[in-house]
Amino acid sequence: MSELKSEKCEACRRDAPRVTEAEIAELKPQIPDWALTEREGIPRLERQYSFPDFAQALAFTNRVGELAEEEGHHPALLTEWGRVTVAWWTHKIRGLHRNDFIMAAKTDGLFGG
Repeated sequence: MSELKSEKCEACRRDAPRVTEAEIAELKPQIPDWALTEREGIPRLERQYSFPDFAQALAFTNRVGELAEEEGHHPALLTEWGRVTVAWWTHKIRGLHRNDFIMAAKTDGLFGG
């Protein structure tokens, strides 16, 4: 099993396959703090990060935004006083792709490192 945060996102097409239940079972343990959620009928990975103030939450949001631009894969971000909620899913396939798990792991890396 490769380490997700060391992988790169691949360009995703509308006909790209969603992750299977077996793949989710393999990948999810690598990002244990992320929840599998569904909004508007679309499965997503979602996590909330806590910070001591708004400035640090905003700085983290900006780091996630820079990562998203580098990888060409963009999350939903909600920045509030003391917390940032990040949600990853693949818009083109209206579901989860391996890229979303990679980006969740990279987001954790930004928070921890």
